[in-house]
Amino acid sequence: METDPFRIRGHVPEFDAIVAEIKERSASIRQRLRMQEICYGGGAGETLDLFFPAGACAGAPVHMFIHGGYWRMFSKRDYSYVADTITGAGAIAVIVDYALMPAVRMQVLVDQVRRAGQWIHTHIASFGGDPSRVTISGHSAGAHLASFLFHRRVAFSGVSAAFLLGGLYDLKPLQSSFLSSEIGITDAEVADFSPMTQVYDPTCHVVIAVGADETPPFHRQAYDFAAMLRQQGLSVSEEKLEGSNHMSSVRDLALPNTATARILAEMITRSP
Repeated sequence: METDPFRIRGHVPEFDAIVAEIKERSASIRQRLRMQEICYGGGAGETLDLFFPAGACAGAPVHMFIHGGYWRMFSKRDYSYVADTITGAGAIAVIVDYALMPAVRMQVLVDQVRRAGQWIHTHIASFGGDPSRVTISGHSAGAHLASFLFHRRVAFSGVSAAFLLGGLYDLKPLQSSFLSSEIGITDAEVADFSPMTQVYDPTCHVVIAVGADETPPFHRQAYDFAAMLRQQGLSVSEEKLEGSNHMSSVRDLALPNTATARILAEMITRSP
């Protein structure tokens, strides 16, 4: 029996089947939707894919998604499927890539997603998007990274809403998980890059969601982070996704009759 609450594969028997499904869906989406790959920097992994809704998209809302994988696996190509829901809501989808640990450290990843956000702010109007109508989302480690885009001190501002799914907001417990031998999160990274220690933009509305079948640390971290954001004056909604685990919840972002897809689409359509 799996005893490490952070080793997702040990708690989700259908892990490999879900990964195969989302990769297949992503390949299909890249064939079906109009897309363009962009370099937002010159370093490893510093690319993003734009997916466009049908028809003209002048002044379209923009939604940026950041994938998970404990900062050490997967790529934007594996998560192209999320663009189906985003473009279906009338927005330009921005699916972001970043370098992977342990080849680089956490500072690099945070800097990369911030520069990807800055690229949107500076350039998305040239592709038909409205930089004043930006929302973001991320899953797991991607939710952790997404939190640094509505940080009070970030250069890129203007994120009106964020959807954080199955996120990690306190890095300290991961030092005693299976990840200690894989990415070796340092004490300095815990101190500098735990969202629970940060200060956020009070104008951003945040949706924090966790699957009902997630392991206890994910529920505890979601509750604690939501409470901290409220103390800082942010508007926060909490969602417990019944019947969902860490992997099924992110798969469902592309399935229109699921709670996660509904939350994502409604956040985009309701953004000012």
